[in-house]
Amino acid sequence: MKSTGIVRKIDDLGRIVIPKELRKTMDLETKDSLEIYVENDSIIFSKYESGCIFCNEMSDTFEYEGKTICKTCLEDMKKSKNK
Repeated sequence: MKSTGIVRKIDDLGRIVIPKELRKTMDLETKDSLEIYVENDSIIFSKYESGCIFCNEMSDTFEYEGKTICKTCLEDMKKSKNK
């Protein structure tokens, strides 16, 4: 794990501020979701990317009416419909 040298305090509501430079470097935008992991005594934040609602695949996906679907599942649904 690489140290940034940045230290932040937790406020009264349990929040921390991620510095602008770090958000820019990590391509984090306002309203982006972060996934939280715990590993030993470390808390790890990772930019959350939703996978396919059927198989959880992360690549070759697109959004349709607010849902993420991969191309493989879409093809399977098309084949199933044509039977």
